[in-house]
Amino acid sequence: MIASLRGLVVAKDLESALIECAGVGREVRVTASTAARLPEPGGEAFLLVVPSYAMYGGGETLYGFLSASEKAMFCALRDEIPGTGAKKALEYLDKASKSLPDFRRAVLDRDEKLLCGVFGFTKKTAAKIIEALKGKLDEMRVPGAPHLQRAAEPALPPGAWAQALSALESLGYKPAEVRSALQALAEEHGGRDLPAELLVRQALKRL
Repeated sequence: MIASLRGLVVAKDLESALIECAGVGREVRVTASTAARLPEPGGEAFLLVVPSYAMYGGGETLYGFLSASEKAMFCALRDEIPGTGAKKALEYLDKASKSLPDFRRAVLDRDEKLLCGVFGFTKKTAAKIIEALKGKLDEMRVPGAPHLQRAAEPALPPGAWAQALSALESLGYKPAEVRSALQALAEEHGGRDLPAELLVRQALKRL
């Protein structure tokens, strides 16, 4: 299995690059971000590679990445999101490449607004990504610090909502996940004052 390629860039566009290694040209699918960072034709490049094989005896397609974090994110998108093959995972990675640290943070914080507004995902896709990657990116190392502004978080109603927030956090749930679940419930119920016990039960179904 091919794991990496080092060679001369023969040609490139926004979707692929042709890398010549030991006299053999290999076409590699890449994101637009990767293509922009590759040397111009004639320069030497090094790419980490993930091969993909079409069903029913199809040929091999190579997907290339300039960093281990990009490769790991691609594999997570491809392997964890239902119905997502290598081609679709590369499309998702292309959007996420605007800032991998911020994309990772948005998933961990369940920040659909950031995924939609900054990275360009639809609301349905953003929700699918968040649910599929829950707990999958916690240990993934992504160089760099998040720098994009978080989507504004509406304040939760006082009273029982604050009690529910505290109770769920005491159970070990992450504050960002708890707040997201309670905010969704607040929108559904119009911010009405409901018993804290009911809010906890309903929020747990979302966590």
